[in-house]
Amino acid sequence: MSTVLYDEPGPVARRRERIGSVVGGLLVVALLVLAFRYADDRGLFGADRWDVLYDPPKNQSAEAVWTSMVVRGLGATLRAAVVAAPLALVLGLLLAMWRTTRIAWLRAPATVVIELFRGLPVLLMMLFGLLGFGWDAFAAVVFGLTVYNMAIIAEILRAGLASLPKGQTEAAYAIGLSRWQTLLLVQLPQAVRTMLPSLIAQLVVLLKDSSLGFIVGYPELLKAMQNNAQYFGQKYYVALFVVGAGIYLIVNISLTRLAVWLQRRGGSKTSGKVDRDPTVTTVTANALGSTAAGHDHTR
Repeated sequence: MSTVLYDEPGPVARRRERIGSVVGGLLVVALLVLAFRYADDRGLFGADRWDVLYDPPKNQSAEAVWTSMVVRGLGATLRAAVVAAPLALVLGLLLAMWRTTRIAWLRAPATVVIELFRGLPVLLMMLFGLLGFGWDAFAAVVFGLTVYNMAIIAEILRAGLASLPKGQTEAAYAIGLSRWQTLLLVQLPQAVRTMLPSLIAQLVVLLKDSSLGFIVGYPELLKAMQNNAQYFGQKYYVALFVVGAGIYLIVNISLTRLAVWLQRRGGSKTSGKVDRDPTVTTVTANALGSTAAGHDHTR
């Protein structure tokens, strides 16, 4: 039995897939065992490498270590993301609307802006804000995150608009809606709903890109981990970076699960069953019966 995208594998192909899965799984397990043994030989699992998390040296408390990373470090990361994300969404929406205009000479500047900022690294934009405009580290980080992600979001929304059936636009024009009314009331709501998982995935990228802020001196989570490692000693790098990676994973997986939940919620609304009115069904059946009887009488 075939589907739209591929043919369903037969017995031989399924057997090969099972063998490949088993071999691949064994290779992954072997690599993990080798990595574990290598780390153990270098003493990475010793208690003296992890006591910075519960009994740090230099007369410091574990509460101070965790506060520096979770409260100040993660707080600074979220603060930059919370400011940059709405700005990127709003500017990306405006760019998408600007690029979909039918006037070529108006559409060209939007295309140039989108392609320009899509092609520039986020770190370069942060450095430009810091050194070129003379802003502080926070403003430079927000600037870099905003201008890059607004271009990506504009392209995501433009793709959502392009995926809509043309019949909807024609129907909107037929009932008297203008071009902008059609865009705002008919097309954009559907495009946002369709591309919502991609939009949230881009916000996850925005949050992760905030880690580049430590290069321009912004005290975000990665900078907090680096400061702790430099203060307590290099032997604590692994423990501190494992904690930092775990914090990033928790936040990003939470956002990803939010995207999945929103997609299912939107899909359940659009694919719900249509309630049938028994009165309408009865009237329709009677009308069809009367029509059939009239045809028989005519014959």
